[in-house]
Amino acid sequence: MTLTELSGKIPKKSRKRVGRGNGSGHGTYACKGTGGQTKRSGGRRRPGFEGGQTPYLRRMPKLKGFRNPNQIDYQIVNVGDLNIFDSKNKVDAEALHAKNLISKRNKPVKLLASKGVLEKTLTIVVDKASKAAIAAVEAKKGKVEFHQAQTSKKEKASE
Repeated sequence: MTLTELSGKIPKKSRKRVGRGNGSGHGTYACKGTGGQTKRSGGRRRPGFEGGQTPYLRRMPKLKGFRNPNQIDYQIVNVGDLNIFDSKNKVDAEALHAKNLISKRNKPVKLLASKGVLEKTLTIVVDKASKAAIAAVEAKKGKVEFHQAQTSKKEKASE
C-alpha cells in the first residue's frame, strides 16, 4: 500500500463549480446575484466600511475618556466626620449609614484623613483606608479593621 492509496474516513466534499452552465444551477450569474459592486471582480468593501457614514473605528478617538470596568467606587469618610460617635464605640457601615455619613450600606467605604482631626478613641471597620487615616486613628489609641484582608501588589502577583 502506498501513500496515494490511503483515504480518510470522512469523504471529501467536491468544491462548488460556478459559471459552468445553467444546468448545474450555478450558471449565468455564478451565485453572485444581479449586477452591483459585489458582482464585479474584486468588488468587496474593505473591512470596517459602513456605507459612507463615519466608521466606528474613526468615531472611537472622538469619544472622550475611558471607563475602567474593574474600578471600585468607594464611599469616602473623613476621620474628622467620626467625632459624632461616642468614644470606645465600634463604627461600621451600619453606624455610618445611620448617621448619614454614607448613602449606601452595601457599597465599599474608604477612610481618609484629608479633613478634620479625630478626637475620640474608636474601632473603625471599613473596606479600605489611607495610611494617614490609619495613623490618625492609632494616634488616639483607636483601631482600624478591614472587611477583606488587604493584600499588597507583591502578594497578589505571587498568588
